[in-house]
Amino acid sequence: MAKKNQSTRLTNQHKKSQGVVGIFGDEAKLHDLTVGEISKFVVAQLEEEYPQLTFRYRTSIRKEEINEALQKIDPELGQTLFVPNSSIIPDGGIIEVKDDNDSWRVILVSGAKHQGKDIENIKKGILVRKADNQDLMAAGNAIERSHKNISEIANFMLAESHFPYVLFLEGSNFLTETIAIERPDGRIVTLEYNSGMLNRLDRLTSANYGMPINTNLCVNKFVKHKDKTIMLQATSIYTQGKGEKWNSKEMFEIMIEISKTSLKVLGSDLFNQITKK
Repeated sequence: MAKKNQSTRLTNQHKKSQGVVGIFGDEAKLHDLTVGEISKFVVAQLEEEYPQLTFRYRTSIRKEEINEALQKIDPELGQTLFVPNSSIIPDGGIIEVKDDNDSWRVILVSGAKHQGKDIENIKKGILVRKADNQDLMAAGNAIERSHKNISEIANFMLAESHFPYVLFLEGSNFLTETIAIERPDGRIVTLEYNSGMLNRLDRLTSANYGMPINTNLCVNKFVKHKDKTIMLQATSIYTQGKGEKWNSKEMFEIMIEISKTSLKVLGSDLFNQITKK
């Protein structure tokens, strides 16, 4: 209920502020919005900046739609569907724009993953594992759904020249630098970013071909190998590096940047609407 009240309050605040960006001022302290809630503000901001264009937000894409998109590329693709009503549901949903041919084109898909509570546990003095005598918990593998969603969106967008999937990571399993945390009793616990027991970033960088993290990789990369040209659809992976929570304003700004990159790639397909007086 608190989330719903907050969402209503923010909508009202949006109407009274200088647009969507005004919501994310320092006074708002919006540190606990979900990526899905932020996506809706991204839509509002895009509508404000591009009044000639039509945008929509939806929470899921049906497998049937994905297969149809694949079949348009090659009739041998998209043939298998075991569960007629199956769909994928990215954490932050999907934002699309209508092109000059009245077709919906994806400009942003977002996800978020929090994994690893070691920092919180250490600060609270909580010991873990079976005997409750260890500072650190071995990292789990609860990232399979992220990989599945990324693969399915890649299939859906196989005919596109951009891949606007952004994944926000937070928690002690996604460190990019070594940090030291103090327990209530004063003892310092060191979390090594390159510890195989803790770090799970390498489980996700397969989704961006090992390219840099915290980088907008929305525009597809074409690489040549011998006589072949290969198109890479890379996920834009962002992590705080020290395990902190993401700030809603920072997420909003990254999501806006990737959305606008998508619009630039689609520029020729949106030309008639953008130039319309």
